[in-house]
Amino acid sequence: MTNETTGTTAEAERLRRWRLVLGAEGGPGSGQGAAGGVLAGADAAMDRTLEALYGGGADGGETGGPCRGGLGASAPRVARWLGDIRTYFPASVVQVMQRDAIDNLGLSALLLEPEMLEAVEADVHLVGTLLSLNKAMPEATKETARAVVRKVVADLESRLGGRTRATLTGALDRSARTSRPRHADIDWDRTIRANLKNYLPAHRTVVPERLIGYGRASRAVKKEVILCIDQSGSMAASVVYASVFGAVLASMRALDTRLVVFDTAVVDLTDQLADPVDVLFGTQLGGGTDINRALAYCQSRITRPAETVVVLISDLYEGGIRDEMLKRVAAMKAAGVRFVTLLALSDEGAPACDRDHAAALAALGAPAFACTPDLFPEVMAAALEKRPLPIPDPAV
Repeated sequence: MTNETTGTTAEAERLRRWRLVLGAEGGPGSGQGAAGGVLAGADAAMDRTLEALYGGGADGGETGGPCRGGLGASAPRVARWLGDIRTYFPASVVQVMQRDAIDNLGLSALLLEPEMLEAVEADVHLVGTLLSLNKAMPEATKETARAVVRKVVADLESRLGGRTRATLTGALDRSARTSRPRHADIDWDRTIRANLKNYLPAHRTVVPERLIGYGRASRAVKKEVILCIDQSGSMAASVVYASVFGAVLASMRALDTRLVVFDTAVVDLTDQLADPVDVLFGTQLGGGTDINRALAYCQSRITRPAETVVVLISDLYEGGIRDEMLKRVAAMKAAGVRFVTLLALSDEGAPACDRDHAAALAALGAPAFACTPDLFPEVMAAALEKRPLPIPDPAV
């Protein structure tokens, strides 16, 4: 292949990409394919799906805005479009396009139809949208919606559950470990591994210079974890992840886990922790925020402060009594509670939050920071072991 041919091919690919990015009305080769003709085949189909969502009204102005596409309000048409984007784009791109369609084209109402729910690519953001529509959802749609939510929850549990249990089990073991155990309490596996350097080949034995085990009193003490979750609309993804983690923590016998959600009211969903789908459908996204009232409830449920971790998941836009909220946090910490504030529990990047409240909590020794789902097990392990939290940078 000559240099001239190679250069022509590269230029054609460049024009093709610009044409798909900018649409028919703009960019190099406007309305034309890379080789001077119109787009054809898969490129033409891909272009139609992009034009419907991001086009400038070339489809007849169905949405009435100059920068809106042409999906309109036709359920069959949207169903076809959803099928097209799954054909031509990877799942990660499909989820972004679905989110843009729901946010920008007002398609939330269509998610109340079972056939539409069956067509969409399920992800955390879709679950958040469904939960916000829960009260308006017709009975015919609720079972389909639960199936969509259950699929997302199962995927999250399979990805996060095993690592969370392993990390926290190690933390609980370390927090209860003693170097002077009674004979019946010796952990022989860890003891042998810790003393392998003392192996005597001639005697084919290990000299246990250091014993590792568990004290009887320590084994009897359970740690308590209270997840206190803000269910305002901006916290949708955090509510989904927190519900999954709550179910994982509740499955661990060494922990007593309580899950509390709040807006201006407080709801204790601990009895539903066996099934995070039930937890999610027990939430009501949206509404105001009264953090002080939620913390008052959590404070009333603490029986062993020194063995308790309280995790507040909130953007801290407080509608209640600010000074009372801060006093409650200070009182819990003074009693020995480990208090953790997560401004978000999601992969969405830096969250919007009340930075003044976050700084006030940090001044009390309760730093507030955003946490990804992958980091959450490490944060909980550090809290249970009462060691410094792995705060990502930058933090408030």
